[in-house]
Amino acid sequence: MKQKIRIAQVGTAHDHASVTYAALRKLSDDFEVVGIAEPIEKHQKNLDTVAAYQGTPHYTVEELLNMDLDAVTIEIEECYATEYAQMFAEKGVAVQLDKPGSPGIDNFVKLVETCRRQNLPLQMGYMYRFNPMIRRAIDEAKKGTIGEVYSVEAHMSVHHGIPKRTWLGGYKGGMMYWLGCHLVDLVYQIQGEPEEVIPMNCQSPMSRDDNVDTEDFGFAVLKYKNGVSTVKTSAAEFNGFARRQLVISGTKGTIEVYPLETGSPRGTVSYARFTTQDHEQSPFRDCSEKWECEPFERYDNMLLHFAKLVRRECENPYDYDYEIAMFKLFTKCCGGEKR
Repeated sequence: MKQKIRIAQVGTAHDHASVTYAALRKLSDDFEVVGIAEPIEKHQKNLDTVAAYQGTPHYTVEELLNMDLDAVTIEIEECYATEYAQMFAEKGVAVQLDKPGSPGIDNFVKLVETCRRQNLPLQMGYMYRFNPMIRRAIDEAKKGTIGEVYSVEAHMSVHHGIPKRTWLGGYKGGMMYWLGCHLVDLVYQIQGEPEEVIPMNCQSPMSRDDNVDTEDFGFAVLKYKNGVSTVKTSAAEFNGFARRQLVISGTKGTIEVYPLETGSPRGTVSYARFTTQDHEQSPFRDCSEKWECEPFERYDNMLLHFAKLVRRECENPYDYDYEIAMFKLFTKCCGGEKR
């Protein structure tokens, strides 16, 4: 019988907090969910008002630190994330830290090195790493199916109201910090370290007119010796969620995942179009091969992989060095350190 992971959650303010906790409770064959703590006073009302946290024990962080835990998920507001993750890492508890992890490099590197020193599993909450269609697209690109990759275009937007766009103003890069990190991670997996990063984050006219001082439009150019890749993310794009996509262009073909995810009655689904020189009969019509993955639950694959890491059943493909290098690249795309 496989070991159940004794796990708790710290925080309720991250956008993924409630769905992560609900997924942990659902995956009862793999996780024994001890409870949840919210140390930030202004967010403690979430413990009583959010459905995912009903019928489960509520603790202080100190009480959780004194428990015999195997792992913890950190879903606290981002400015506090590495501080609380560090507390548990120093106690020898495996950490699942939601993206992007930290507003600044130093605390993030300190956390990763603590985990390395203690040989602790560390998983970052980049759920697209475990999306089966995105995984297929990246794997095909890396093994050379579409030839030499010369461009990756990654787009992930949404339309946020004034409160969220105001909140983004507390982080250097704004929307690049908040959602662009997903996209930088995808580009880095495919192409590695660029020769140059040109951040072009700015305030949208929408936020200007709303008197919201924030970089709610994120755009970064990543220059490689064999081409140019781009990352675009906006908090002010109407129907932006429906146009989220990943395009990987190579010398022998193109893979387009579009949309990155969409809902269906059976769960989340992703679609892609795969086009090579053998498919294309005319440059003016779509001759692509269509791909569709089986429905999946967005956070299940990620958390089940985390359980395997904690049980030492597999190696982490995103190791300590990867996480540090990707974080530093993502910080360049944001335009530097936290203000």
